[in-house]
Amino acid sequence: MRKLLKTTCIASVCLFLLQISVDAQSLKVAIAANLQPVIKVLQKDFKQKTGITVAAISGPSGNLATQIQNGAPFDVFLSADTRFPDNLYKSGYALKAPVVYAGGVLIICSTKKFTYNNWPKLLTSNNIEKIAIGNPAIAPYGKAAEEALKKAGIYDKVKPKIVLGESITQVNTYISTGVVQIGFTTLAFTKEVKNKFQLTYALVDPNTYPPIKQGMVLLKHAEHNTAAEKFYQYILSAPAKKIFKAYGYHVQ
Repeated sequence: MRKLLKTTCIASVCLFLLQISVDAQSLKVAIAANLQPVIKVLQKDFKQKTGITVAAISGPSGNLATQIQNGAPFDVFLSADTRFPDNLYKSGYALKAPVVYAGGVLIICSTKKFTYNNWPKLLTSNNIEKIAIGNPAIAPYGKAAEEALKKAGIYDKVKPKIVLGESITQVNTYISTGVVQIGFTTLAFTKEVKNKFQLTYALVDPNTYPPIKQGMVLLKHAEHNTAAEKFYQYILSAPAKKIFKAYGYHVQ
């Protein structure tokens, strides 16, 4: 009987240690919606290098930040800006101050064969009935689009045509399905769909909107998670930067 109890105890301890090891080798990452095309490549490369599986949950940066404040068990947050991660850090939800891991590029695009040499004139014409942008309150690319429209002096004219997407993913759906004739999104979208359907697009002059600096923070939930620290460092590494660059992001 004593031998059986001893064996059971040893087995329980082994199981407990195994669970600790498994927990330490897994992590949950909150990612801005614009990262959906690139995150799968990053997950695969990171797992090949470390054996660690990354569970990624995407959404508008503002919504993800709110979820983190409400106790969502994320280890790392990759935002589409630096404002939301900076607020989390200042409020005590992050272990480190935000770092910029990539710079975003705003484009105007459509499934139709438009020319964009004078896109402000195009947007105010009768050819365009609906324009998709992300919700500026929670989607940084939406905020950038709003600023570009204001800089072009046409925001008030086209406001009735604007269809807000709760995330850049929803904006991309509106564009690709023809719900809108045109929209503002990220350059990464063109990389995602290049073998699926044809897009016409143009880069929006970066001088017409604030730089889209995408920030990352290591969250309090990751305090004892070595896997999270490894992923954090990986995102700032040369191999990750190469992947980001291939998907249309600026990296340093």
